[in-house]
Amino acid sequence: MPASAGEEIHRTVLASGIRVVTERMPEARSVTAGFWVSIGSRDESPELSGASHFLEHLLFKGTEKRTAREIAETVDAVGGEMNAFTAKEHTAYYARLPATELGLGLDLLSDVVTAPSFRLNEVEAERQVILEELLMDEDDPDDMVHTLLFEALFPDHPLGWETVGTRESIETLQRDDIAGFFAEHYHPVNLVVAAAGALDHDEVVAGVEACFAGRTGGERPPRQAPQLPPVPVVVRRRDTEQAHVALGWRAVAFDDPARYALAVLNQVLGGGMASRLFQEVREERGLAYSVGSGTSLYADAGAMVVYVGTAIGRSTEALTVIDGVIADLVASGITARELEVAKGYLSGSMVLGLEDSGSRMGRLGSSETVRGFVTSVDEHLARIGEVSLDDVHQVAARVLGGPRTLSAVGPFDEDRFAAVV
Repeated sequence: MPASAGEEIHRTVLASGIRVVTERMPEARSVTAGFWVSIGSRDESPELSGASHFLEHLLFKGTEKRTAREIAETVDAVGGEMNAFTAKEHTAYYARLPATELGLGLDLLSDVVTAPSFRLNEVEAERQVILEELLMDEDDPDDMVHTLLFEALFPDHPLGWETVGTRESIETLQRDDIAGFFAEHYHPVNLVVAAAGALDHDEVVAGVEACFAGRTGGERPPRQAPQLPPVPVVVRRRDTEQAHVALGWRAVAFDDPARYALAVLNQVLGGGMASRLFQEVREERGLAYSVGSGTSLYADAGAMVVYVGTAIGRSTEALTVIDGVIADLVASGITARELEVAKGYLSGSMVLGLEDSGSRMGRLGSSETVRGFVTSVDEHLARIGEVSLDDVHQVAARVLGGPRTLSAVGPFDEDRFAAVV
């Protein structure tokens, strides 16, 4: 049955355990199909850190019946595009194609996620690519400060590890290690097929059943929530032109009802040009070009982050101003006007962001993979609309009033931030 009267969303669970969720867009001429595997970097051991991301790279390098070039030519020949990404809790492979080529897309994606070749020369080639990716991240202090922050927020826990892995883990991962990780986790029970565009749900279901005929079973990986408390401060000394500083708090999980109030809080704090941080730190005081906030929500944990890039000599002043903004939010909450503006932004940006098949497929796939169901757009908008001033005040006290972590990258030591930790 559809998710709501205004949306053509359908869901079917196959006998194999594969979940198929689709949204029909009658006006579209394209279709985007995604295969979402509910395995990510948090499902890795320290020795296998980066295996999910390494595997994502290798799956496009060829299958038992297609070379990497043949995969690329197959997509190019119909004017389509194909890509993938790895996250903390899932890995997604997707293709956007003309609607008439949906069958081709399902066949190609199923081939990629069921029969990778793992040719030794391709493993070694991708190893070098990923090592270059790590070097690029290490050269970017903006990336580095967030890496340090999550390591400190979730110490000795895979939610705090970099999705790409470490130089040591990537250098030591062997072909059989990656193939074994694939064999252990890439099973129907961990697979969601999401598709949106000019499609028929029953035809998608039939296509998936044909592609995965004979494949059943598998187990979902056990997961444990973070147990250790956050580390208060971590600093990486680098000869940079700016001070890069991030503040982090543990927040709510993906299915916590307070996530809607948290979204409003984030928007008011640092989510846009009207936010308090942007107006106070950048517009009023000229302390930074880049300042803002964001959230990351997982199955059993979450994080709220504030970042600022500022002149080295003004970093303490910038943090003092940010502390004042946050203290005011915790003490007094937000205003009625801020609530109205934040709700309007969250609702409008969601609607505007769902005008193509790719974004709609992404919403279906991520929601089904993480939560096991898809919330209709109407319900999502209604939940945003129901957020009250008191809801935001409560979540501000719950999250921003809790222990925080500071990470910094620049030409200084930890002592520089002792007064503001």
